[in-house]
Amino acid sequence: MRVYVETLIKADLEEVWQATQNLAQHQRWDLRFGRIEARPGGRLRYTTLGISGTGLATRSRHLTRSPAESRTGSLSGSRSDSPSESRSERPSESRTSALRFGSAHPLSPIRSGSGYWRYLPAPGGGVRFLTGYRYRPNVLPARLMWWATAWSFDRLRLWLETGRTPERLLRQALAEAALRTAAVALAACALPPLAVLAVAALALAVPPLPTTPAARRCLRRPPQNPAPHHDSRAQHGNGATPPCPRSSNARSAPTSPASTPSSSAASG
Repeated sequence: MRVYVETLIKADLEEVWQATQNLAQHQRWDLRFGRIEARPGGRLRYTTLGISGTGLATRSRHLTRSPAESRTGSLSGSRSDSPSESRSERPSESRTSALRFGSAHPLSPIRSGSGYWRYLPAPGGGVRFLTGYRYRPNVLPARLMWWATAWSFDRLRLWLETGRTPERLLRQALAEAALRTAAVALAACALPPLAVLAVAALALAVPPLPTTPAARRCLRRPPQNPAPHHDSRAQHGNGATPPCPRSSNARSAPTSPASTPSSSAASG
């Protein structure tokens, strides 16, 4: 199965890189991983729903982009197959990290997979942060894996753009979900069945608050014209969150917990 997720983060590329490649920071915002730890030899150990898995960084690339490449999303430049972190001060630089991961546990959500994280400077400022990964599932459907990845990406975006910690954003999301659930429960106690269904549909359809993470703000597939890119948040007014484009042909292959020993995974 394949998963693709993309978001636009209004932050410096180096800031996005550090928040995603540092294992201690990565596990704070990524809903898919309870813990990520570095192991010798460029390996890492992670837990998902309490079940352990392992990952191995396969390569890291930093490439320089021309203005034309920035518009088309193509890449050119030098490549490093070393898992060690490299840096560049060039504002046009893009970065890619890749990882293989998997778990032998029979209840592990993912049996095995591989993929990448890509960091592309956006023409209007900020960073297009995207992932593509391919995996062999055990128990979780592809749609749930996409949702967990996209929700985590939006949580990361809000952290870097607003300064609200990942922990605070999680509490806010849980509180908002509890309010929606309570509204449906109250309707079930006081209204006829059809009205309850209408309230439930409304609770699902109303967009989350602008400062609450939402998977629907992310893209399911690469944009056809990356120049204006999405920032669909701006196009739909304050906090409006249009649904993502739907596609079963999400291109690419996974990221998982980290792309360097001291880097973070990219399971998607």
